[in-house]
Amino acid sequence: MAIPFNSDQMGIIRASAIALALAATCLVVGYVWLPPSLLELNSTMDFGERITFTLKADILIFIWLAGCVRAVSSGRFHSSADIRGSAFGPPSRAISVRAAVLQNSLEQSLLAFGGHLTLAALLQGPELRLIPLLVTLFLVGRVAFAFGYAKGAAGRAFGMALTGASNIACFGLAIGLIVAGR
Repeated sequence: MAIPFNSDQMGIIRASAIALALAATCLVVGYVWLPPSLLELNSTMDFGERITFTLKADILIFIWLAGCVRAVSSGRFHSSADIRGSAFGPPSRAISVRAAVLQNSLEQSLLAFGGHLTLAALLQGPELRLIPLLVTLFLVGRVAFAFGYAKGAAGRAFGMALTGASNIACFGLAIGLIVAGR
């Protein structure tokens, strides 16, 4: 007998479905609509140029991550319970959400960066327009995750799923291209 989902689980399912639909729509429409010439992409780009393009796009991911570090640092500075640092105890309520967002963002950033670099090695010039689309989805997902975190599992689900969808798309495409012989 199946156990029915509780309200948190249903909220996660709904938010995740919306995030996945948005990610798929944005990637497909963005890929079709975004002209490669706008991003100065061309079919003669060599490996170094593709990596450079990707690193430039991914700087936004690292800026987000730096902002998360800053939020935790600032919170520690202003909290007498946290000022000694994480080695001396778990974060207080004053910075617990910030610390959780930082930890999750660090994990997701590493996955995104690795996936984007892998795609840069596999995609050909104009196909690289996927990278800024993936970065945009990642950032929108991170912002939604951060703002929704304090609202519980269902509140952070959309942002987590949107971030995850961009990373899954990245790795799925990379594996498909590798299997196809690129």
